[in-house]
Amino acid sequence: MNKIRVLLAEDELALAHIVRESLEESNIEVILCANGEQALQKYQSSKPDIMALDVMMPKMDGFQVAKKIRETDKLTPIIFLTARSQPKDVVAGFEFGANDYLKKPFSVEELIIRIKVLLSSNRLLDTPKQKPENENYQIGSINFTPLKNTVRQGINTWQLTNRESDILKLLCKNQHEIIPRKLLLDELWGDDSFFNARSLDVFINKLRGHLKADPNVQIITIRTVGYRLVW
Repeated sequence: MNKIRVLLAEDELALAHIVRESLEESNIEVILCANGEQALQKYQSSKPDIMALDVMMPKMDGFQVAKKIRETDKLTPIIFLTARSQPKDVVAGFEFGANDYLKKPFSVEELIIRIKVLLSSNRLLDTPKQKPENENYQIGSINFTPLKNTVRQGINTWQLTNRESDILKLLCKNQHEIIPRKLLLDELWGDDSFFNARSLDVFINKLRGHLKADPNVQIITIRTVGYRLVW
């Protein structure tokens, strides 16, 4: 399956950004919307693979958005995210065209599983393809294993997130060469928007923290251009 595109409509901005970051770390592209009206507009212009809609939103609630979409689109899966879990609310959600219903608070891992199941051809979870087992990089005195998302120096091991691992892998493949910010953003996030650029800055800083075990290893910022991994 190609990279999944999820339209996430959630008016609680803090929650929305946490969910978005977690989905993106699982290589899922997120179209973030702050209200129902924007969600409907983005659906029409972006044609996502699946939608995760908060029920209680300003301008247009999730039920209204789903009802409008179902007038012309019966296939794109819709998951409702809501604290309203009374039987009548759940029934109403499915009557408005939902394929699934996730009660707040929820784990992002559960949301990811539900997204993948709804998009699978047989409504079963596909077995993920693993990275090649023999893939390994030596960065100075630090050993990086993308399969395990780990960096190791001697007896010490640090766990990376999926996104940190993907960034470091690209840097390793282009070691001692400048890799443009735009290339990183386009490759891993799908575009170079402001919010994605800020996320990249955060992950680069986290990687520097992991790699400081070897003082010779550095991720150098080339101002306005990109990054270079050297040791």
